[in-house]
Amino acid sequence: MELKYSTKNLWEVFNHDEVFSFGDSYKDFISKAKTEREVVHYLHKEAEAKGFKDLFQNEMGNKVFAINDNKNILLIREGSESVENGLNFIFAHIDSPRIDIKQNPIYEGADIVLFKTHYYGGIKKYQWVTMPLALHGVIILKDSTKLELNIGEEENDPVFVISDLLPHLARKQMEQNAREVIQGEALDPIIGSMPDSEFEKDKFKTKILKILNEKYGIVEEDFISAELTLVPAEKARDVGFDRSAIASYGHDDRICAFTAAKALFDAENPKKTIAVMLFDKEEIGSDGITGAQSDFLDYAIEKYMSMKGIKNVSAREVLHKSYGISADVNAALDPLYRDAFEEQNSAIFGHGVVVTKFTGSGGKYSASDASAELVFKIRKLFNGNNVPFQVGELGKVDIGGGGTVAKFMAERGISVIDIGPALLSMHAPFEIVSKVDLYSTYIGYKVFLEKFE
Repeated sequence: MELKYSTKNLWEVFNHDEVFSFGDSYKDFISKAKTEREVVHYLHKEAEAKGFKDLFQNEMGNKVFAINDNKNILLIREGSESVENGLNFIFAHIDSPRIDIKQNPIYEGADIVLFKTHYYGGIKKYQWVTMPLALHGVIILKDSTKLELNIGEEENDPVFVISDLLPHLARKQMEQNAREVIQGEALDPIIGSMPDSEFEKDKFKTKILKILNEKYGIVEEDFISAELTLVPAEKARDVGFDRSAIASYGHDDRICAFTAAKALFDAENPKKTIAVMLFDKEEIGSDGITGAQSDFLDYAIEKYMSMKGIKNVSAREVLHKSYGISADVNAALDPLYRDAFEEQNSAIFGHGVVVTKFTGSGGKYSASDASAELVFKIRKLFNGNNVPFQVGELGKVDIGGGGTVAKFMAERGISVIDIGPALLSMHAPFEIVSKVDLYSTYIGYKVFLEKFE
């Protein structure tokens, strides 16, 4: 009997070829799907290719999907048991911190044209300056045309950059605290600096408007009906001489969306009906029609049961019989910032998927706290199916903390626990994950969907 608890570095456990191959497939996804809409589009195509039917088009089969407002997708696969006995869910979110373009954005100053912006989610503002940014999103034109923009990702595309004050003039700036070094109203990217000589007033702004009109048919008023966002322009890259990690924008939480969807697609002979539900707006409180507090999940499950002809139980009863993983990332112990972590209960980079019993902050405020019984079921499941895992919290008690969608799933009566990989540099423009933690997360989710009872 092993009296002491310890975990292993998984490079000493896993087949390296499998880990690297899985990492390559993930890099392709995370480099292409940088917004909620793009994730939904990517997985919609994948689901249709695998024979999933559109629930909201009254198409039925043993595999269905449902899409809400282009920012949520629900994937369901029928198990050998009836859905009346509950589902095994994995929940994740597909929004990430970023910089959004305002509705009346274009202005000029000092012969430079810029976009006015509003940052989204918890960012360190100083990390977003002087780096190449790409413009993603949609804009609805005056004639009702829906234009999808993706500018800055291709080698020959222009990029957009937020300037910073040169060190020679930044003495006062350097004395400010990190929150104040870059103000929210100063996160405005440069979008042009060439005049239109036909005009005396606003000739730099007019030049940009002419380019947008000639290339895309855009007029300035069209920005009112737009959802445009700035994200890092770089693709996912391997980290280190050994290529053991991946740096990318949006690991939080699209890494969990990818591994969960892949686990559902690959699951073999699930006993329970299994589902992956991907939410928007988690980074700003899970509000709105596409957030975890909306009734989309309830409505879709009700619709699914109706299509299956199940009338003897309600959707609410089914959710109360269900179990779920709130698939979200945790923080890996960073050797450069050890003081922020309580090391005995912190996740270690490369030691596997992290089981987080409770979230919240400051005395577990606003937490979802899984029961000992549920934690034991997960522990037994993972140990019995060779899923390497570890436990972890998000920093020291009075320093750390954070929330996930778990509490909103618990409010529906679903027994839920947080499980996901540990990251370095969470919420930065480029976050870092170990490839073995990525692979361990996929294995854990697949085992849960296939075998959890």
